Amino acid sequence: MYKFLLFSGIIISSLPSFAQKQPLNHTVYDHWQSMSEGKISNDGKYVAFSVLPQEGDAQLFIKNIKTNSSFNYPRANTLDFSFDNQFAAFLIKPFFKDSRQAKIKKKKPEEMPKDSLGIIALDNSQLWKIPRVKSFKFPKKAGDVIAYLLEKEKADSTKVSISKKEKDDVFFADDPKSETSAEGGFLILRTLKSQTEVKFKAVTAYEFSENGKYLLFTSSTVKKDSLSKAGTFLYDVEKNQTLALTTGKGVYKNLVFDQKGTQIAFTGDKSPEKSLIKKPQLYYFNFKSDSATVIVKEGTKGMPNNFSVSENGKVSFSKDGSRLFFGTSPIPAPKDTTLVDFEVAKLDIWNYKDEELQSMQLANLSRDLKKSYLAMYVRNHGDTILQLANEKLPEVEVTEDGIGNYALGSTDYGERIAMQWQGFTLQSAFLISLADGRQTPVNLRKNISQYTLSPQGNYVLWFDKDDQHWYSFSVNTKKTVKLASKNLVKFGEEDNDVPDLANPYGVATWIKEDQGVLIYDRYDIWSFNPATGEGKNLTNGYGRAHSLSFRYANSDLEKKSISTKESIWLSTFDNISKQKGWYKKNMANDLNPEKVVLTTYNFGIPKKAKNADLYIYTKSNFQSSPDLYASANFIKETKLSELNPQQKDYNWGNAELVKWTTPKGFKSEGILYKPENFDPQKKYPMIVYFYEKLSDGLYNYVAPAPTPSRLNIPYFVSNGYLVFAPDISYEVGYPGKSAAEFINSGVDELKKNAWVDGSKIGLQGQSWGGYQIAYLITQTNMYAAAWAGAPVANMTSAYGGIRWTSGLNRQFQYEKTQSRIGASLWEKPELYIENSPLFHFPKVQTPVVVMANDGDGSVPWYQGIEMFTGLRRLGKPVWMLNYNGDDHNLVLRQNRKDIQIREQQFFDHFLKGAPEPVWMATGVPAVEKGKNWGFDLVPIK
Repeated sequence: MYKFLLFSGIIISSLPSFAQKQPLNHTVYDHWQSMSEGKISNDGKYVAFSVLPQEGDAQLFIKNIKTNSSFNYPRANTLDFSFDNQFAAFLIKPFFKDSRQAKIKKKKPEEMPKDSLGIIALDNSQLWKIPRVKSFKFPKKAGDVIAYLLEKEKADSTKVSISKKEKDDVFFADDPKSETSAEGGFLILRTLKSQTEVKFKAVTAYEFSENGKYLLFTSSTVKKDSLSKAGTFLYDVEKNQTLALTTGKGVYKNLVFDQKGTQIAFTGDKSPEKSLIKKPQLYYFNFKSDSATVIVKEGTKGMPNNFSVSENGKVSFSKDGSRLFFGTSPIPAPKDTTLVDFEVAKLDIWNYKDEELQSMQLANLSRDLKKSYLAMYVRNHGDTILQLANEKLPEVEVTEDGIGNYALGSTDYGERIAMQWQGFTLQSAFLISLADGRQTPVNLRKNISQYTLSPQGNYVLWFDKDDQHWYSFSVNTKKTVKLASKNLVKFGEEDNDVPDLANPYGVATWIKEDQGVLIYDRYDIWSFNPATGEGKNLTNGYGRAHSLSFRYANSDLEKKSISTKESIWLSTFDNISKQKGWYKKNMANDLNPEKVVLTTYNFGIPKKAKNADLYIYTKSNFQSSPDLYASANFIKETKLSELNPQQKDYNWGNAELVKWTTPKGFKSEGILYKPENFDPQKKYPMIVYFYEKLSDGLYNYVAPAPTPSRLNIPYFVSNGYLVFAPDISYEVGYPGKSAAEFINSGVDELKKNAWVDGSKIGLQGQSWGGYQIAYLITQTNMYAAAWAGAPVANMTSAYGGIRWTSGLNRQFQYEKTQSRIGASLWEKPELYIENSPLFHFPKVQTPVVVMANDGDGSVPWYQGIEMFTGLRRLGKPVWMLNYNGDDHNLVLRQNRKDIQIREQQFFDHFLKGAPEPVWMATGVPAVEKGKNWGFDLVPIK
């Protein structure tokens, strides 16, 4: 890393300096800032957010909107406000340098620096800091109390060093001392106004009732402490009393209260620690008894044979508390402890009858081992359960409040083999009676799209991709209706260009009491009556007439429906100008949506204060970092943050929309990025970066950062390059020719400008972009250099490959989705050969770098090897980078930093005439791996 930074300095010093503004360099990344998700207090008075450098310590800000005062704290993040708006709590991370040093020393997890907790009184900024805190919680609907869990190690094992200022401002809570170790840590319940505390030993999990009156927690045994007990306990906050709900060594999970705080449920397994078979049970407590009782276990009536309660299933009460939902799972076979590992075979058996490929099964093994099936216990119906889901009907959905008469089950059982070449499975759906478990088919014809249940459970909704219409099924009448009206437009993607049926634009939301459902077309929002299928264009076709796409902006994720009397905000995108903004629609009238603002900025999803008409949101464009704003109407707004003030010191850039017509007469557009100090009298080298369609991101902010492998646009623009991002549309069967049609014609259009150096144009792309680069350089010699990340070079060999991250076979990608061949290898082998760059490599004259990583979980890395060895065999200039163990898109930051340097050196050499680095000129032998990075420049002779 030292060599990396040293070399970065050499690069910086050799770059020309612009008047007062310097170009970006590779040392700026770590300190370039982003922002955590903003939070707003229920009363709208306080807003909190953290400013995060790419590498380093965060800074927390809490702003008082009314007084414009601000509190900030270093290294803090993960904040929450108390329900009563009086306090905020946040986790304080260790210093980045301390965590880094601990990693260098390879310290054990328990020896790593730990988080602290900060609690602040919002009215006077008094701060309490508690070291070694693992987590904290406020009650959902009560103030004045907080619970936090300390790490299980001794609290005084880490010394806390604070400055004099911190000593003046901060009160440190007492550290509970533990003489002996236990599985859990100390749980502290603190009353915030009085600052009184109650401590509980060896706690492993905890949960508040919504009203904050009770604290439920589980404890493990503390060794050498005869008074400690393992079990699940209930603490009454007002009475200061603890009740043991069940005791004994075990694993207790899924702690849950009902909404009123009058019932409790949890799972527990008291099997001996060394038992080879675990059989969790479901416990229940209703405050009328002195302990919890087991209500469901293996053998309970209604439990499938050889099943038990699952500790991995979610436990929840219905809103009215009458139903209790939980998960069940098969009891696993015990491991044969008589077998010796080195004496038994290790193999995977692939069988053509398997529902899923063995690779998929292995990729999903961890998930499948924890899979559970939804079941229901109904109070006062005896010790019986209703098993709702099973292995043939695994996905079951109940309404949000759990009160409806039916659940919705869906399955693709028996249809999964075809996923290999289709990329999807056919779904069947069934209504499941919550009275007796009887199943009723929803749709006699199996469907590609997903089925969903309305919020109140009165309707099942789905999109039929075959006829491109939405359908509604009434759970009461058992009738199906098509959602249609006169002059109905398409609800499937109008610009779909893959050899598959178009996907729907989606559902906006439901109207209260399931009276209606709002559905998107490309531009407008339609309102349908799910009982009759009748519909109307809610936005009156205004969106289509003006090329505006309206989308419902839900500022409260807990809100599942809207009323017919309220006004809703519509996030709006202008498909022509690419501007974004807000319109407002009054649901109570038939008027057109009302324009509020449409501007050259991007807006983040707004978040509304629960009890005030105030929103917070981010706003940004290519020139402006995403800063946080507060507003009641998106017009008069208050800016709350100021990210990256250092940007003004660097030569930045501008983004503009360009349009052209391809040789076949197709209209296309793209983004051209120019340096801030652009001079039309100069000639500029240009890098072309593409994927599919990027022009809708005209006003996106792009931070200078070591990227996963896409082009670092702000860096190259700042350093005197033009960057062009053209849109591409595809003809099925000819993805390569389509890319050439759109990319080459767009470049030719820009070359008409005297300020584009047509002899110094490069290509850069990743994944699908990498494939298109590999194809382009076999069709034209107009590019001076090319960089292809994770490309497919040979469609005939890639066709049968495995996407190892998911375990999926790649056939579907060629027949149905992105690769767009539209037929199998055996049906149209000529198209696979025509579109495979490998077969056309003799025509290549463009120098190219290939990135192909041996840990790639999407594109088999041997595709990169085929490209490298093929071009090498033909004597073409080619280099390959394999970041050992890294993925399709680089994950490790050190690798991301490395590739920025190499990419800059590569393009500087071929597009600016800069000296060649050693790694390109002579390579880096394996014997020098990890010692010589090859960054040094070879002097030009």
